[in-house]
Amino acid sequence: MTRKLFVGGLSWNTNDDGLRQAFSSFGDIDEAKVILDRETGRSRGFGFVTFLDATSARSAIEEMNGATVDGRNIKVNEAEERQRTGGGGGDRGGSSRGSFDGNRW
Repeated sequence: MTRKLFVGGLSWNTNDDGLRQAFSSFGDIDEAKVILDRETGRSRGFGFVTFLDATSARSAIEEMNGATVDGRNIKVNEAEERQRTGGGGGDRGGSSRGSFDGNRW
């Protein structure tokens, strides 16, 4: 079992410290992170908590899934590894200026 948990349904007011505090009774936490919108800096309403051991993570899922944090019922489950899509940017399939005839652009 993973040690990293997904926590959804967070209040816009929940920050990293509040998330850590909500889960600290289950064991030692390596990281508690509320995900922020890049443009606005506001919470996106979810975060991740990483425990130092899997037993603590399992207990946190059982006790905290459906619990209330900062006035909101949260959803807690194992975090899934994000699929890598190969990065972004650039047109790797040819010129965006038109067709290439072999002699000129």
